[in-house]
Amino acid sequence: MLSACYGGAGADDTSTATTSTSDAPTTSSQDPTTSGTTSQSSTPEPLSTTTTDTTSSTTTATTTSSTTDATTDTTTGDPVQPTVLLPRASISAAELAILANDQDPQSMAVAAAYQAARGVPPENLLVLSFPPAPAIPATTFAPLKIQVDALPPTIQALAIAWTTPYMVDCQSLASSFALGHDPQKYCSTPCSETVASGYYDSNSLAPFTDHGLRPAMHLAGTSVENVQAVIDRGVAADGTAPTGVGYLLRTTDPDRSVRYFDFMLAQSVWDHPGGVDLEYIDNSGGMGLDYIENRTDVMFYLTGLASVPQIATNTYLPGAVADHLTSYGGQIPDSGQMSVVRWLEAGATASYGTGVEPCNYPTKFPNPLALLPHYYRGETIIEAYWKSVAWPGEGVFVGEPLARPWGGAAITWDDLTLTIKTTQLIPDVPYDLESGPTADGPWTLALDNFTIPEHQLAEISVPNAVAPYYRLIPSP
Repeated sequence: MLSACYGGAGADDTSTATTSTSDAPTTSSQDPTTSGTTSQSSTPEPLSTTTTDTTSSTTTATTTSSTTDATTDTTTGDPVQPTVLLPRASISAAELAILANDQDPQSMAVAAAYQAARGVPPENLLVLSFPPAPAIPATTFAPLKIQVDALPPTIQALAIAWTTPYMVDCQSLASSFALGHDPQKYCSTPCSETVASGYYDSNSLAPFTDHGLRPAMHLAGTSVENVQAVIDRGVAADGTAPTGVGYLLRTTDPDRSVRYFDFMLAQSVWDHPGGVDLEYIDNSGGMGLDYIENRTDVMFYLTGLASVPQIATNTYLPGAVADHLTSYGGQIPDSGQMSVVRWLEAGATASYGTGVEPCNYPTKFPNPLALLPHYYRGETIIEAYWKSVAWPGEGVFVGEPLARPWGGAAITWDDLTLTIKTTQLIPDVPYDLESGPTADGPWTLALDNFTIPEHQLAEISVPNAVAPYYRLIPSP
C-alpha cells in the first residue's frame, strides 16, 4: 500500500574531442573522458572520436579569427585540423568501481562482463564475500562497507554486480554504500521523511570528491544473459544523441501520480526548439489508458501505478529510463507489485524504485526536472538518476551506470571554419572559447561570455581556425 504523504525537496573539468587531420570537411563526436577527479578545471588528454548525427535546433555563436600560429602538415604545408577540448561532462570508467560477490556466481560473471564491456581497470574490481539474500543485516554490511570505503579517492561511483541483496535492513544497499548505513536518517518508520543526500540536482561531476558519496547502481537481472542485454544497451547508447520521446503519465491512481505537477512543468520547460520531446498524458479522469503501448520511440517513461501493463509492447531506445512510483518497485528481481527489473527486461537501460514502504513523498522518487538536464548535458545515467532523487535512502537504482547518450560534440572543419555542436552547456552560464599552440596553452581568448538561454544543441563557429588547439571552458 502507498499512503499519501507530501514532503518538500529540498563548473566542470575538461575533456577532449580530437578530430582527424584531413583538410576535407569531417564530423566527429567525443566519447566520455576525464582528467582528474575534482569538479574543477584540470589538464585534458586528447582521444580519438567517432561520427555523431545531431538533428536538434541550435544556438550559434561566431568567433573572430584566432591569432595563434597554425600547425601545418609537414608534407603539404596545409593547416592541420584543430583538436577541441571540452569541459568535463561526466565520470569515466576509470572512476567507477565494480563490486562483486564471490559467493554469487551470477555476480562474478556479470562483473567480468561489465569490466570487459566498459574497459573498467582491473584494479577497480572489488570482490567481496557474503551469503546472498534479498536483505542483509547491518552487522553483515558493516565489514563490506569498510572494504568499499578503502577504495582510492579517485573512485567516484559504484557498479553493484549483483541483484541481491538490495536492502540493508530498512535502507537500500545502494544508498547504504553511497551515504552510509544510518536508519535514523534514511529509513521510513514507516512514512517518515528521510534526509536529503546533498547530491540532488548538483552540478558536481565528482560526487565523492565534492560530496563524500559514491552513487551506486545494481547491474540487476534474473540471469547473466538478461544483465548482459542491459549492458549492451548502455554501451550502444553512448553518443547517439537520441530523438525519442519522453512519456510522462498521470494515471487514475492519485496516490501514485503525485509527480504530475513536475511532469507538466518538465513538458513546458523542454517545449522549445532543440529540446527533448516530452509528451504529458493526463488520464486522471479515466477517459483513456493508464499506460502507453506499441510505441517505437521511448526514451523516458515515468508513471505511477502498482503494476504497468503492456510495457513489453514498446520499443525503448538505448539509454532509455523508465520507472513507476509505487511502494515496492525496488524489490528485485521480484516484488508483490511490479519490480523495476521488469522495465529492464522490457528494454529500458535504467530504472528506480523503493524497497520498503516509502509513502508517496515525491522527493523519494525521480524528478524529471532534475533528471533530464543532467542526462542531456552528457552526464552518465548513474549521475543523472541519483541527482533526480532528493531523498534516496530507500531507493534502489538499477541499470547500466555509464550509459551516456548525450554529451561530447559534433565537430566539423570546412574551409578553415571550425564548428562545434554540443549539448553540454548549462543555460545562462557564460563560456569562453580559447585557442592555443598546445593542450597546455598558453591560451588566447577567441570568444567570451557565450551563453545559451535553455537546454539545446549549441553551435559555435570559428572562422580561420588555424590554431592547433581550442578549448571551451566556463568563463572565470
